[in-house]
Amino acid sequence: MVIVYDKKGFDKLLELEITSFKDVDLSEANLKDANFVQYDLSFVNLRNANLEGADLRLADLSNADLTGANLIGADLTGAILTNTKMDIKIIPIIPQT
Repeated sequence: MVIVYDKKGFDKLLELEITSFKDVDLSEANLKDANFVQYDLSFVNLRNANLEGADLRLADLSNADLTGANLIGADLTGAILTNTKMDIKIIPIIPQT
C-alpha cells in the first residue's frame, strides 16, 4: 500500500493498493501540497494533475507525463526529469516596489 500525505504530514491525500507508482495513472488527480520527496514516480501519468505547491525534491520523474499539470509553487529541486513529458509555461516574477 502507498499513502501520500500533504507536506505537513497530517492530511492523507491518496491511498492506493499498490507496491510502487510505476505506470500508475494519476491524471487529473488533486495532489495539491503533496509530499513526494525522494519518491520514484518514473513512468507515472500525471497529465493535468494538480501538483500546486507539491514537494517533489529529489523525486524520480523520469519518463513521467506531466503534460498540462499545474506545477505552480512546486519544488522540483534535484528531481530527475530524464525523458519527462511536460509543457512549461514561464511566468515572470516581478518584484514589487
